Order: sequence, then C-alpha cells, then structure tokens
Amino acid sequence: MLGVLAIALPLAVDTLPTISLGEAIERAARLDPAYVSALGQADNAAWTRRAARLAFIVPSLEIGVDASKYSSPFVNPGTGQPGTSAVTTHVTAGYELLSVRKIADLAATDAGHEAAAAGELAQRFQTAMATEADYYDVLANQELLRVATERLHRAREQLAVARARVTHGVAVQTDSLQVALEETRAEIDSARQEVSLAVARLQLGRRVGAPGPVAAQPLDTLQAPRLPISLEEGVRLALHEGPQFRIARANERAAAALLAGARGTYLPELTLSGENEHFDTRFFPEARSLSLVTFRVTMPIWTGGAREIAISSARVNRDVARAAREDVERAARRDVTEAYETYTTARDNYALSIRALATAAENFRVQGQRYRGGAATILELVDAQVQLTQAGSDVVQTRYATRLALAGLEAILGRRLFR
Repeated sequence: MLGVLAIALPLAVDTLPTISLGEAIERAARLDPAYVSALGQADNAAWTRRAARLAFIVPSLEIGVDASKYSSPFVNPGTGQPGTSAVTTHVTAGYELLSVRKIADLAATDAGHEAAAAGELAQRFQTAMATEADYYDVLANQELLRVATERLHRAREQLAVARARVTHGVAVQTDSLQVALEETRAEIDSARQEVSLAVARLQLGRRVGAPGPVAAQPLDTLQAPRLPISLEEGVRLALHEGPQFRIARANERAAAALLAGARGTYLPELTLSGENEHFDTRFFPEARSLSLVTFRVTMPIWTGGAREIAISSARVNRDVARAAREDVERAARRDVTEAYETYTTARDNYALSIRALATAAENFRVQGQRYRGGAATILELVDAQVQLTQAGSDVVQTRYATRLALAGLEAILGRRLFR
C-alpha cells in the first residue's frame, strides 16, 4: 500500500498523462486480450467461410514428384526401358459434383461467421464497458478525495471553534474531544481515498497500455438525459440486434447445418477427378506422359457405427444450441428491464442526491450557527457534518452509476444510444 502511494501520490495531476474517455476506449480495444482474441476468431471465421465458398468454384489441386533409386535394374513403367532410377511427376485435380456435406459446410460456416462477428461486437462493448468503469473509477475517487478533504477542513474549523468555546467556559471538554475524534476519522478517510485514487489511476494506465498512472479528463456534471427508446423498443432491439442474441441464433443455425451434413452421409457422393503423370529417369521427366479422368460414386453402407454416432452427437449439439437460444431470448426482457431501470433509477437518484446535498449543506450551516450561539450540541454539529459528507459522496456515486448503467444497457443492445 505504501509502495503504491510512493509511486502515484507524489505526482501532481498536471504532471500525469491525461487521457479522454474516447481515446481510452480506442486504446483499450487494441490491448485487451479478450478483444484481440475475438477479432482473431472473426478473421478465422471469415477465412473458413471463404474456403467453403471456394469449394463450389475451385477444384482441389495437388502437384507431386517421386524420385526413386533401385539396387538393381528394372523396367521403368513409364519409359519401358531398364534402369536403376525413376522419376515421376503428377498433377491431380478433384471436384465434388454432389455432396450434401459440402452444402452443409457452407451453411455452417456462414452461421459461424455471423456468430464470430457478433462475438467481436459483444467483446468490443464489454471492453468499452470495462474501460469506462476504470475511467469513472478515477474520476469518482478524485471527487471523493475532494469530499474527504473538505470534511477534514470542516473538522479542523469545528475543532478550533470548540476549543475556543471550551476556553471561554461556554462548552465542556467533551465538545473538543468529539470534534477531535471527527478530525481523526476525516484524516483516515482522506488517506484511504488517496490510496484508492492512486490505485484507480494505475489501473486506468494498465488498461490503456501506459507504464504508470494515468489521469482522466473530467466529464460534464449535467444530469443524464432520458433514454431515447422505450423499454419495449429496448427489448425488441436486443432480440434483433443484441450481440448475445445474434450469437445464440447463429450457433443454432450452425449446429442444424452440421446435423444436416451428418445425415447427408447416407446419400452418395459424386466426384470428378483428373490426373496427369510424366515418367522419366531424370528430373523434369519428358519420356512419357499419361492422363486420366475418373468419375467416382461412393456411398458408405456401414461404417462401424461411426456415422450414427456422429449424427447423434450433432443432434444433441443442435438441441443444446436451440435450448440456449430459447433461454437467451426468454431472458431478454429481464436483462433489458434490469439495465433500463438501473439507468432510470440512477438518473433520478442523481437529481435527488443533488437536492439532498443542498439540504445537507444548509443544515450544516444552520447547525454551525446554532452551536456557536449555544443552541445546539456538538453531537448535532458533528452529525450534520457526517450527513454533508455522505450527501457529497452520494452525488459522486450516483453520477457515475448512471454512466456505467448506460454502458451496460448499450452492451446488451450492441449499439450506442447517445454517441
């Protein structure tokens, strides 16, 4: 703990590198391992889909060369002459004219690409939400440190007043003891808040790839606007555009396509292949050339149960994917409602907390005047001080709770609502 303070606290705010929220989100996306992985999976899925599509256009191609050396002369099958060496080159091309598996693979890779794209979008919003949480944590701890510092200053002012009253005989010794206790508590709270701010800045620096602490640019303190969509619109958007819901639907389609491909192994496959071979006793053979074209029809009759096991496994995977999709869709209203109402409640609470702060400040002012006039006890004054500090903390916490709730709702919907 002391090491953290030694690193971060000696740095003044204007000496720390400062970053904006937009820049922090952009930099974090390039560094977050989970998002880098999601981006890579989307790229892999794109190549898999591209290969499945090319299978309908481009035949498989293979080029090879065989060079052999024998211990005694033999008749070279290509040249018809005896010799101890043989070199053969071949070019082979094959194309599946009819294959249910190939059609199923295309459908499965299309669904897999959709799931990977939705996964990349989901992780992008998750990374952004984590970055926003770290960013708001820095700002919140910075403001809470200000609140704690103001509490300490008020406690010291109250202690001076209490001691003066005790000295003049208009208050008892316990008055100054009560305020001294409040001053000690304020010092402890201020020290804890300094540590929290130092750690929050280090965490933000880690998130954006900085070697040390990073300060956050302040945001506006206006009350958050009302959501531009209704709750019902939010549920509809989540079901149609939400990343998690798109992933669930794509996974079900992919599992259904793989099941169709497994069942398609009961049908025959038609394959057309061609091959050209050159024979000689040296490299780049030219002595003889042969070409062939093969039309093949294959239909496995019994594979030792492997085909049936594969179909059963694919059916189970399809059923699991369907159940997962249905469960996610049933949870849509619950998840959207929770995020929607959390934002609305936090927004309203912010307005109420500002009103409570004004009331607490006025109450503290009045109690201070009453104490100086001998109409209030020191306990009433200390209680007003604690209420003012709590009200200031509530304003800070509800302000950033509103912003974080918005980030949570946007992650469910997969879209920005205000920017």
